[in-house]
Amino acid sequence: MAKEYDVIIVGGGHNGLVTAAYMARAGRKVLVLERRSVLGGACVTEETFAGFKVSTAAYVNSLFRPDIIRDLRLADHGFEMLERSPSSFTPFPDGRHLFLGPDEAMTRRSIAQFSEKDAEAYPRYEAMLERVAAFIEPTIDQEPPDPQSKRLGELWKTLKLGLNFRKLGPDMEEAIRVLTAPAQVILDEWFESEELKTTLATDAIIGAMAAPSTPGTGYVLFHHVMGETNGKKGVWGYVRGGMGGLSNSIADSARAFGAEIRTDAAVERITVSKGRVSGVVLNDGTEFKARTVASNLDCNLTFNHLVGAEHLDADFHRRINRIRYDSASMKINVALSELPDFKALPGKQPGPQHRGTIHLCATTETIEKAFDDAKYGIPSSRPVLECTIPSVVDDTVAPDGKHLMNMFVQYAPYHLAEGTWEDHRDDFADRCFQIFDEYAPNFSASVLERQVLAPPDLEKMFGLTGGNIFQGEMNLFQLAPMRPVLGWANYRTPIGGLYLCGAAAHPGGGVMGACGRNAAQRMLQDGR
Repeated sequence: MAKEYDVIIVGGGHNGLVTAAYMARAGRKVLVLERRSVLGGACVTEETFAGFKVSTAAYVNSLFRPDIIRDLRLADHGFEMLERSPSSFTPFPDGRHLFLGPDEAMTRRSIAQFSEKDAEAYPRYEAMLERVAAFIEPTIDQEPPDPQSKRLGELWKTLKLGLNFRKLGPDMEEAIRVLTAPAQVILDEWFESEELKTTLATDAIIGAMAAPSTPGTGYVLFHHVMGETNGKKGVWGYVRGGMGGLSNSIADSARAFGAEIRTDAAVERITVSKGRVSGVVLNDGTEFKARTVASNLDCNLTFNHLVGAEHLDADFHRRINRIRYDSASMKINVALSELPDFKALPGKQPGPQHRGTIHLCATTETIEKAFDDAKYGIPSSRPVLECTIPSVVDDTVAPDGKHLMNMFVQYAPYHLAEGTWEDHRDDFADRCFQIFDEYAPNFSASVLERQVLAPPDLEKMFGLTGGNIFQGEMNLFQLAPMRPVLGWANYRTPIGGLYLCGAAAHPGGGVMGACGRNAAQRMLQDGR
């Protein structure tokens, strides 16, 4: 006899765990099923190297919703954020370097090395982004309005959004430009120094198959002023014990509310009867019953692999299958015997150059050329590197005297013009290390072990179609009411009782937890 639950969550990523915790808190009988032996999905900590706690995929945090932290009492379950100052360090080939945030005086002095004009403009630029973010951020916690709905409530939500947008007043034009323009256009309007623009531009392309000249990349620019760490707006930090520390605290909260969580439990099929879910079947044949199922997986895996086209309306199936999963991101995790000794700021002892995000990219032209390669299926001849060394701030993630580096690389296209990633993986990683050596000559010699994850590896390990870290590109035509497709941005699906609770739904990718919480709220409302 199949065991019955009120709600089954497919996938134990951080969003699925958030959904489970909220549903269990509301008194529902909840089961979470995770394919891997470790919880967290892409927000995970693993002992990839002996004695090291590696954030295998996601590696920094700021956007996770503070109200979820409070609601689920995550601090009581071990969650702790560690602030970084400075936020970023960019060394340049000429021996100079740039520090940014959160110390305003330090930031101003650092920018002034390159341009007094930019040093004066930067606080105004951040203030503009903060005003736009203050308008955008509340929409993260709401269901997007359906512009085509004939229901009065949906029409009112659409009208209200427009009225709120008008409240931006003179910033409305700036908001529209930031949301739609290329990042390069925005940065060129505000600044003159190539060094500052390059540092900011690298943040606009993270996880995207796009260059700063691509329309829509401006949208990402205000993410660095959105969110918070320990109540400090715009500050990014590390999770103590690695990113899995967040997922594990959510899981512990869910269990405390009564949820059951199983790992090594791969779902093979979501069962559907007469247009409604009835439960799930695992790959070992075990069956569980439930009238409500929430999928933390992307739309490709949910509908093409677990549900099946035979249960879907042909038009919905067509629209789901045109979701773009283009990806060009590689993650390299590295165990180090010592810290990088940068030419631009020498020293192997922990210093400000080691605490925040390290940007290795000389010019915006370098980014554009790197993307040009990727457009044609060629791994970038000179990739863009964004690196962090969490062990400098968090003494729990590496053995004494050793350090851990996370290296996020653009561009490593999923689809290659020649060969496979089995042919290119190590050569491309070697090229990344050679670039790092140009800035810190001791780097390669200090590498003890490395893990190189190309897009197909991310796809296989984490169930991310195309290796896309956001469960679908975060382009304007795949955001808000269009996520996953128009008419279904309310976490429901055409299958009765089946919901989306992961990054495939609004507001999309990133370690926010909002997708999971919003889905739980919709499920509870429907349950009433």
